[in-house]
Amino acid sequence: MSEDAAVLARACGHAAAYLEGLDTRSVATTASLDELRRRLDVGLRAKGTRAETVIDELVAATAGGHLGSAGGRFFAWVIGGALPSALAADWLASTWDVNATMYACGPAAAVTEEIAGEWVKEALDLPHGASFAFTTGCQLAHMTCLAAARHALLARVGWDVEQDGLTGAPPIRVLATEQRHGSIERALRFLGLGTRSLEALATGPDGRLGPEVLREALARGGGPTILVLDAADLNIGACDPFAELIPMARAAGAWVHVDGAFGLWARASRDHRHLVDGVELADSWATDAHKWLNTPQDNGIAIVRDRAAHRAAMTLTAHYLVAGGEARDAIDWTPDWTRRARGYAVYAALRELGRDGLAAMIDGCCRHAAALASGIGELAGAELVAAPTLNQGLVRFLAPHGATAADHDAFTDTMITAINLEGTAFFSGTLWQGRRAMRISVVNWRTCDEDVRASVAAVERVLARLRSQPAV
Repeated sequence: MSEDAAVLARACGHAAAYLEGLDTRSVATTASLDELRRRLDVGLRAKGTRAETVIDELVAATAGGHLGSAGGRFFAWVIGGALPSALAADWLASTWDVNATMYACGPAAAVTEEIAGEWVKEALDLPHGASFAFTTGCQLAHMTCLAAARHALLARVGWDVEQDGLTGAPPIRVLATEQRHGSIERALRFLGLGTRSLEALATGPDGRLGPEVLREALARGGGPTILVLDAADLNIGACDPFAELIPMARAAGAWVHVDGAFGLWARASRDHRHLVDGVELADSWATDAHKWLNTPQDNGIAIVRDRAAHRAAMTLTAHYLVAGGEARDAIDWTPDWTRRARGYAVYAALRELGRDGLAAMIDGCCRHAAALASGIGELAGAELVAAPTLNQGLVRFLAPHGATAADHDAFTDTMITAINLEGTAFFSGTLWQGRRAMRISVVNWRTCDEDVRASVAAVERVLARLRSQPAV
């Protein structure tokens, strides 16, 4: 066996053992910061180390330092697992090791990405003629889409932003809800629009933007405008009423961008598609494959209705670049130059699932989220704050020896920490309508009924223990 084959076989064995132990290990990390530094900092030596030894010692040194987000009992942030075929395809992408920026660098990677992008649009039932880009994640997908918006809106008023920059350009106003994700503001910073360009719009008790609020905001100012809507906010999975809002915004000349990091995949659902009715009317959409499509990390997707604006905002030419001719060059559509071949994992995931499997996975996650939220919410000393309409729910814990909102806030945070330390499941905290809550997020294909039962039982044990402790 060659050295290459031997070290890859070694890594494969370690990877298989890790996956097989997901259900029995603590979901939380168990190694401290000091311990990880001590194990890993062996010094940069003059002489090298055998590849197999490096891999064996890396696995040993990092033991206990991996958050179990690949498993079925991780419900904190919106992090999916990796489907078997997508994980294997990602390994192969690293093995083939091409720069997937142009067809000339990797013909197979370019064609796979071209087909995978078309399949994504088909699965999400978005305009067939829209362009797409595979990025590092939704952050760069937002930046890509909003760069296309910036180009299109300023071109309408006779300004070439790619050539002349933003100095002296007509200001672009950005409307986004108070539930927006922080990646929207970072995208505005990256694009030179600045966070002061953003006007936050109030949402209703259901977390959605109302037509009257939007109508008033559109009437308050003219000029180039971008409206950002949510296909599932990060706390309760609220989806804005797209069928009402998008026609209003487009009639006012605004570009409508949808943050669909995970919620856009509801388009592929049988039971929850109605929550995103009308989203296809937007101008651009950003989502993640590494969330609800369950590919490995580093896989966001930008989709833009106006292909010309998208390409103009991203493309470049240089004397040493070899254009793909009829083939698709990713460099024309993404902010990346050197980039990994992300299309393989997307292609594999969609082939493994098919339309029916994708719908079943999404609907199954929603069912598990509802069961978790109701199961925990029914425990003595807990309350359901927001039942999932999609895959996100909120619960809260009531302090046994306190009566104020601050007491319950503090106890909720104490409970989250204790639950995570117990190791069966992992959750995160959030602030919703002025109250602390524990967020339940289910996007992993591995989550099953037994994971839900075990997680609710673990929360019940921790809650009973903490509530029985005497007041200090």
